[in-house]
Amino acid sequence: MQVSPLEYETVWALGTNCGIGDLHYVAELNRVCNDLGLETIEAGNTIAVAMEGGMFKFGDGPAAVEFLKKVASDDKIAKHIGDGALSIGKHLGVTHVAQVKGQSLPAYDPRAIKGIGVTYATGPQGGDHTQGYTIAPEILKIGGKVDPQDISKAELSRNFQASTAYIDSTGYCLFIAFAILDIESGLTGMVESINGLLGKEIDVTKYGMNILKNEREFNKQAGFTNKDDRLPEFFSKEPLPPHNTVFNVSDEELDKVYGE
Repeated sequence: MQVSPLEYETVWALGTNCGIGDLHYVAELNRVCNDLGLETIEAGNTIAVAMEGGMFKFGDGPAAVEFLKKVASDDKIAKHIGDGALSIGKHLGVTHVAQVKGQSLPAYDPRAIKGIGVTYATGPQGGDHTQGYTIAPEILKIGGKVDPQDISKAELSRNFQASTAYIDSTGYCLFIAFAILDIESGLTGMVESINGLLGKEIDVTKYGMNILKNEREFNKQAGFTNKDDRLPEFFSKEPLPPHNTVFNVSDEELDKVYGE
């Protein structure tokens, strides 16, 4: 046995994303990530960018494994592999890199699902779906039903980012969100448990927004501006089949998330 289990984002990132259809090599890549302490989504995008840059062909599982193992070597490419997709892209001259603020995007394409694109763009963590999972109402119809193609998603993303920041700060598993979005008593129970522990009432949205403001202030001190709250240009230029849609949320809508 190489590894167990194969997580779904891992299967996409190391498999489909790289054109690798043989689960043997997907599992081997996962094992290498585990052994070397690499995050699988970033690793998968890094491999894909190396393929895009011509280091080896899409779908070549054995070459992908050998490439990823180089991160632990003294090869000059090791640092770029370890630093992720954006770094390897700059090294190879590849501009077609799916990332925001240096963080690679997961499997949800923002051209088809606008809300998650807003989260990618404006979230303090960059291209991270877990910081504001608008997939819940846009695709899964959890916590309501929202048209994934609707471009007015600033409020939706902001609310999800704030509530997620609150949940993350409590120590509860983020997956509790799936239950509390549809079960009002579940949300009430979670909030009451935290209030009871702290001995005071906490406003969920206000508390979450305060966390996000602190994170954005950290980013500001690191040199980020609202110009970094954007997706790579190719998402707005290259249509995604079969609906041939692009990410057409305006910069003004993106800036409305935090009112900047």
